[in-house]
Amino acid sequence: MSLLAIEDLSVAFARGGATRNVVDGVSLRVDAGETLALVGESGSGKSVTALAVMQLLPTPPARYTGGQILFNGEDLLRVGERRLRGLRGNQIAMIFQEPMVSLNPLHTIEKQLYEVLSLHRGMRREAARGEILSALDRVGIRRAAARLNDFPHQLSGGERQRVMIAMALLTEPALLIADEPTTALDVTVQAQILRLLRDLQREHNMGMLFITHDLGIVRQLADSVSVMRQGKIVERNACRALFSQPQHPYTQQLLAAEPEGRAVPLRADAPTLLEVRNLRVGFPVRRGFLKRQVAEKVAVHNLSFSLRRGESLGLVGESGSGKSTTGLALLRLLAAQGEIWFDGQPLHQLTRKALLPLRRRIQVVFQDPNSSLNPRMTVLQIIAEGLAVHRPDLDAQQQEARVIATMEEVGLEAESRHRYAAEFSGGQRQRIAIARALVLEPQLMVLDEPTSSLDRSVQQQILLLLKGLQQQHQLSYLFISHDLQVVRALCHQLVVLREGEVVEQGDCETVFSAPAAAYTRELLASAQLSGR
Repeated sequence: MSLLAIEDLSVAFARGGATRNVVDGVSLRVDAGETLALVGESGSGKSVTALAVMQLLPTPPARYTGGQILFNGEDLLRVGERRLRGLRGNQIAMIFQEPMVSLNPLHTIEKQLYEVLSLHRGMRREAARGEILSALDRVGIRRAAARLNDFPHQLSGGERQRVMIAMALLTEPALLIADEPTTALDVTVQAQILRLLRDLQREHNMGMLFITHDLGIVRQLADSVSVMRQGKIVERNACRALFSQPQHPYTQQLLAAEPEGRAVPLRADAPTLLEVRNLRVGFPVRRGFLKRQVAEKVAVHNLSFSLRRGESLGLVGESGSGKSTTGLALLRLLAAQGEIWFDGQPLHQLTRKALLPLRRRIQVVFQDPNSSLNPRMTVLQIIAEGLAVHRPDLDAQQQEARVIATMEEVGLEAESRHRYAAEFSGGQRQRIAIARALVLEPQLMVLDEPTSSLDRSVQQQILLLLKGLQQQHQLSYLFISHDLQVVRALCHQLVVLREGEVVEQGDCETVFSAPAAAYTRELLASAQLSGR
């Protein structure tokens, strides 16, 4: 008997009187000690299938229209809520796709991890602390003891993801459902997490349903693979056989979709658009009842670079190395020391009011699209919001036409513009965030992991789009990423950060072909192993 057996499962969503099958006749099996990878493009129904196993889909609008979900022979669609509560966390654990939404913003990391041990293992706080520190250390959180009192917003995206992984593994479940668990992780931490999952699987004979769009991870981790498209399983096979002899045209298309090419040619006479001199960002460390500052944590230390019109600069490094902090400081969303010059204007000296006209020319795509998109606004309203502020000369009809054109550029159906962000997959939400930035036709875009939640085929589309826009409009990009294949395909310059310090900086191709720093060589070696 399989640990998990999904038999002919169908899930429909009702909206506006119409019903649409998002999962259509899906059958999967996961045995104890086995890893089944579920792959496919954004919106194919992978996450809905995972949430159905945990019985976490909202009903309505979701409705189960057929099939069974058997866990150790017990049909989860027909058990009561009390029984489900007993299984969730104890026997079946899940790592969710978007950690900022899944973690409680009002509770410290220690409190949230302790809650798991208290509820599911009845542990007291004193005994639980050792378990918590061990779990955080195993998933790669540096100086774990010093981070226990941090809140989710004080962690980087990758660090939040690692906390979510630690939380799921604390109870040593029989079945782990991992929904894009390594999306926000750099290649070195990713390799560490994959080793950890394999070790725990061998140790506890744990079954794993691993949902991802990263085929490099699938090749390393999975025993078998099911390929999903438009709610249906189009191919299933042993991992090695699927990679060596894919049968379905869609599987062949997925395997062929890898970032390729190099940065667009840069004009020899391109003027400097952005110049950063000795950028330094520090955060106060406060202690005691009165929260007095007792120290300072330096997140970015003396970073300098220049960026020309039509040029891309890649900023790479581990989670928590200061990449996103640098982007926020350049946007003047974080206080920083040093000089930031944009098109000859000193951003570091301008007031908030003086900065406003420049906001249109400098746009950003944030790392976590779910937390940066307003859940109460339609996609049309989200993308058009910047136009209302910066282009008051456009009437409502002209704004909508601009939104439609931009949505089509990033691969979104214009008909979906009246839907809300929650109705889209993670990858589709990322495309909405990209469209919101592009609609203003900026000169500089800060791209913070813009392709991290996109499958490879959509990544290719977005890269081609970014390159085309760059060539046509001479756009400049500050590209923050842990995916080195994507960085190499887009960027002219590369800056490697570690704990806020620059360890290597220079021409992108030169750094990739002949890295000078040991840390850079380690990053490139990890990327090669993970297929990135």
